[in-house]
Amino acid sequence: MRIIFSLLLALILNQCIYAQKIRVRDYGISPGVLPSGKFNAITDVRGVRVGHTTLISGENIRTGVTAILPHDGNIYNLKVPAAIYTGNGYGKLTGISQVRELGNIETPLVLTNTMSVPVAFDALISYTINKAGNENVRSVNGVVGETNDGFLNDIRGRHVKEEHVLDAIRNAVGGEVEEGNVGAGTGTVCFGFKGGIGTSSRLLPESLGGYTVGVLVQTNFGGILQIDGVPVGEELGRFSFSRNINRGADGSCMIVVATDAPVDARNLERLAKRAFMGLARTGGIASNGSGDYVIAFSVAEENLIDSREGSPVREGSFLDNDSVSPLFLAAIEATEEAVLNSLFAAETMTGNQGNKVEKLPLDEVLKIMQKYNRIEEYD
Repeated sequence: MRIIFSLLLALILNQCIYAQKIRVRDYGISPGVLPSGKFNAITDVRGVRVGHTTLISGENIRTGVTAILPHDGNIYNLKVPAAIYTGNGYGKLTGISQVRELGNIETPLVLTNTMSVPVAFDALISYTINKAGNENVRSVNGVVGETNDGFLNDIRGRHVKEEHVLDAIRNAVGGEVEEGNVGAGTGTVCFGFKGGIGTSSRLLPESLGGYTVGVLVQTNFGGILQIDGVPVGEELGRFSFSRNINRGADGSCMIVVATDAPVDARNLERLAKRAFMGLARTGGIASNGSGDYVIAFSVAEENLIDSREGSPVREGSFLDNDSVSPLFLAAIEATEEAVLNSLFAAETMTGNQGNKVEKLPLDEVLKIMQKYNRIEEYD
């Protein structure tokens, strides 16, 4: 009888955990004007999958890996048009020069901590050359981004191993995406509060193409927090360079933008620039020591690049310049909400050398949002 009671209690607790409000929309906060997708995640873009490996061990290990797969095929053979925009270049983003030169990505995208970029790149090589159909591959341009989680994580210990990266890739799925203290966001700090992984999406109406734009972020930066235009950081009296935040604005933010719109590398770079405007809407300032990058790619089937074709001429159809403006708005709104979701989902964490970072004080935040008439009374 005692065993049955314990099982029932565990089931109830588990349901309560999943019933908790953890995203901004759960509180009636809906940044922007465009609707979100079914999962309000980067995985709303057809074929995109996300996987995490979270490393929490002992008192000092608080780190991980997040992998984003553009599609479920052989990415090396079926490359995706892509572009990278640098908001502030204090970072270690591998593969950037070849993406800029050729306008495509040929591996999964991996996010991790600063000191683990080399092992993540090595894992992408292993993943690619061991995949069926790639037996003759002799060059791999892996894309690995990072933020520095050294405040909460023993970053010098380099605890991320190749198998952790490969696990994140193998575990990648569509649908709902876990947010907050997971994967590459396990040990991050944002606006002086616990940061993490966040995601969001936007749908364009059929009259504007019916396309989807999805964003995933790894937040580890500073500034003055704003939520849906409300100066929350100011109201809390907690923001970079204030007396109540003993950490500056340095850090980093990795932003990954996916779309199913037929967009070439040139307009994907323009799209990436707009995503950075979404970061600014949350109060981020891209400080001197912040590595802020946007990676944008398109999964439009007609424009995937089949490296096995022998034809010297590629055919494809791309949106003209005037038609990409709605995508710009979608990228801005999805990035803004993804950053906010990373904060709302994150939990207080204690880590390396006893350092502790508190989660966003939601009760206080919601009172501020109510004060500015952004939400009604909340439970």
